[in-house]
Amino acid sequence: MSLPERKNIRLKEYDYSTPGAYHIVLCTKDRKLILSDIIVGDDAHIVPQVVLTEYGQIVEKYIKSIPGIDKYVIMPDHVHMIIIIDGSMWASTPTGIEKRIRSFKTLVTKNIGFSIFQRSYFDHVIRNRQDYEETWNYIESNPYRWVEKHIQ
Repeated sequence: MSLPERKNIRLKEYDYSTPGAYHIVLCTKDRKLILSDIIVGDDAHIVPQVVLTEYGQIVEKYIKSIPGIDKYVIMPDHVHMIIIIDGSMWASTPTGIEKRIRSFKTLVTKNIGFSIFQRSYFDHVIRNRQDYEETWNYIESNPYRWVEKHIQ
């Protein structure tokens, strides 16, 4: 039995080291709920709290070290982030999105002892200020949507 061919979800002919902003989503293997818990209080007006698990704390440690990280949220089974590439070159900085994500995943895997993420990831090239603001708001409101979908 042959395995199905993996689809390449990256934009063809796009240089992911081009200066700009990128929305990245990484999912855990088998969508296991291992990164955080979303806690809601009795008052519906209080913001849901993201409480990181031990794995989530490790993930956050390495997210903060990604060059250009601008915004992120660590959900129970996935991570959203905005990474900005500004065009500056540092000898020790991975230049493209693929290299930054690969480096991040490698560091997390080495720290935990095994891989917790799916092999691939979702990316979106943020095209303008409005797209950036919509993406920022989407990431910011992700815990609310989680509560609506999974808790209530």
